[in-house]
Amino acid sequence: MRGLVIKNTGSWYTVRTDDGRDIESKIKGNFRLKGIRSTNPIAVGDRVQINVNAEGTAFITEIEDRKNYIIRRSSNLSKQSHIIAANLDQCMLVVTVNYPETSTVFIDRFLASAEAYRVPVCLDFQQGRPLYGRRAALLGWLDKLIHAHRLPVLPDFCLGRYGSRRNQTGIRGKVTLFSGHSGVGKSTLINAILPEQNVKTGEISTAHNKGMHTTTFSEMFPVASDGYIIDTPGIKGFGTFDMKDEEVGHYFKEIFEFSAQCKYGNCTHRHEPGCAVREAVEQHYISESRYASYLNMLEDKEEGKYRAAY
Repeated sequence: MRGLVIKNTGSWYTVRTDDGRDIESKIKGNFRLKGIRSTNPIAVGDRVQINVNAEGTAFITEIEDRKNYIIRRSSNLSKQSHIIAANLDQCMLVVTVNYPETSTVFIDRFLASAEAYRVPVCLDFQQGRPLYGRRAALLGWLDKLIHAHRLPVLPDFCLGRYGSRRNQTGIRGKVTLFSGHSGVGKSTLINAILPEQNVKTGEISTAHNKGMHTTTFSEMFPVASDGYIIDTPGIKGFGTFDMKDEEVGHYFKEIFEFSAQCKYGNCTHRHEPGCAVREAVEQHYISESRYASYLNMLEDKEEGKYRAAY
């Protein structure tokens, strides 16, 4: 029997079958992904085959081929990956400019990983905890970030400012992953779109100015025209997985564009002579923050932030 994984609570998966039933299921046997060591061999959004038993539960026997997924390096087991969700039409990365602050490095890592698997990303900017008298400064920061990421190039990116309530136009008939740090407002946005779901929301830690986990598992919520929103636990960091050094620049569109003019075809854009990318940074055609994020990703292995993957 064929179905869609709509909820993952750890050892159990809720599978919505093609005939509309929700069946609690477990993995059968030693399940492994093809060529990828993962902490979660099955992710929300996967299409699977199941065998239903006499008790009304089921075993998942097969994962169908994925069209894409969002993957990151596991934070605790650095030789393994964590697949956030699979078979996506787009991602909504919810970003806050203060309390908690979303760093440009985190944004760029997420965007590069999504670009690697051809998943369009929308950035939804939220103000976070109000800072009175600083709205003009926040708007200035936001405009610089939009310019650095070439955000006006639609429909690759879209923008929601300061808690505006969204309608379902952009997500109708699509599978949309909502992601971001804990406390950025993912669950609040989902409640604005789907108030009937009453997704649990949380507060910001006053001690650390960081979000606290309220979503503890991944779940899909249906929207109009056979679409889904995927709500996921907040992400603290985003370690890229299975990217070779020479590939990283391909996932920064502006770096990839200028790299064609580099003197050497294998240029890493760090120290080589005749590097068109570094010249573009100096001439402000590529933002310094984006270039810094690129270098930060290259330094993962060198600085021991993450051990090399199998």
